Amino acid sequence: MKHTDSNESAQSGQSYTTPLISLTFLFFMWGFITCMNDILIPHLKGLFVLSYLEAMLVQFCFFGAYFTGSLIYFLISYFKGDPINKIGYKNGLLLGLIISALGCLMFYPAATLSVYGLFLAAFFVLGLGFTLLQITANPYVSLLGKESTASGRLNLVQAFNSFGTTIAPILGGYLIFHFFATEGTLSAEATKMPYLIFFGVFVLLTFFIYKVKLPAFKGHESELDGLGALRFPQLKRGAFAIFFYVGAEVTIGSFMISFLEHGDITGMKETVAKNFLSLYWGGAMIGRFLGAISMSDALSQGKKMLYMVLVCVGLFVLIYAIVDLSFEQMQWFLLFIAANLIGFTIGKSSPALMLSLFATVNIVLLLVTVMTGGALSMWCLVGVGLFNSIMWSNIFTLSISGLGEYKSQGSSLLVMAILGGAVIPPLQGSLADTVGIQLSFLIPVVCYVYITYFGLFCMKKFKSVEFELEKATTSGH
Repeated sequence: MKHTDSNESAQSGQSYTTPLISLTFLFFMWGFITCMNDILIPHLKGLFVLSYLEAMLVQFCFFGAYFTGSLIYFLISYFKGDPINKIGYKNGLLLGLIISALGCLMFYPAATLSVYGLFLAAFFVLGLGFTLLQITANPYVSLLGKESTASGRLNLVQAFNSFGTTIAPILGGYLIFHFFATEGTLSAEATKMPYLIFFGVFVLLTFFIYKVKLPAFKGHESELDGLGALRFPQLKRGAFAIFFYVGAEVTIGSFMISFLEHGDITGMKETVAKNFLSLYWGGAMIGRFLGAISMSDALSQGKKMLYMVLVCVGLFVLIYAIVDLSFEQMQWFLLFIAANLIGFTIGKSSPALMLSLFATVNIVLLLVTVMTGGALSMWCLVGVGLFNSIMWSNIFTLSISGLGEYKSQGSSLLVMAILGGAVIPPLQGSLADTVGIQLSFLIPVVCYVYITYFGLFCMKKFKSVEFELEKATTSGH
């Protein structure tokens, strides 16, 4: 779709602060609720006496909805014209929020009847709502400013998405395991009230988005030509990169608590392990804030480094205040934060270079996780979160750079590739049931190998490590 509208001239001097703030809170909410899956998986596993493979059906249904919804969207765009082009980004966001609210509401009958199949249905509907939000919100953020800084904006809103995933294990774990739990027993009732609260939040957010004035980017559907987005090699390869990235990130978070409960690693209780899950997602939050600063073209290199160090200190203090861990228990986390800072320095604000570099680091961390044990194995797995940080934003913006009128269609293909979150966790679950949970982490190693390749491909395609997106825009590729 070509992003023009009748208000284009007015928008040229328009401030995008309010739309960005609105979308930032939206990203926070869906990050929070997505991470609640990691809390519910061990809870439902114990409640319904499930194998690892059966427990991972939660992620299969949730992220399978992304594939189903995106496929429907893509087929409609091919045969009838791009839906977002017809209804606009604001209406797309509203529809996504309504479906998400319905998904949250479905947890009430699932908990009341205590039926695993109903829980899976609720996850599927919730995933459908998030699918539409992803298709709409990600390209919308990229449009709220210059394309050369789109990756920085996406890193910023994704950072708040990660803030949601950081506090979800703590707040969500408290709600599920303590506040609404029946003392001494596992109960489906513990999920009833939290998701009713989430339902209410989505209803309020729907009303807020409805009332707030958002810039309208609509295009001319006649300019779309079939499967035009697939003409671009960066999009085709980027779809696989999204598949493997989401699959790796989700499966690590899904297995984190079970992994830490394992006797050969730490043998810690679920209520303690959730704090390290929070560190895993908190690392992604830190890295995304650093990515937003690193990608900025309004700061000198010296100011970038100063702000990045200050952000690291501030966010570490914030996470320390959130989690129930002592400073001694978190010292290793500081070492990984320092390594992440060094990675950004080496990356030189280049999305493709940073992507390949960070994916390579994650390969090393996971191999250490598999081949060692105890605290070293645990911290290497937690550290993966820091280097996951910029992957979604960088893969997404590299994939749709230069697509022009096919940007929304390309976005639907990328969101369809979130199917990786449905496929990889059950695959690792099956391997964990067969060879053990530690060796099963070889699965995400394979995922990061492909992401490394994609980063190297984009470095070559865009001819420069200084700023690929700007060159892609000017060259039309």
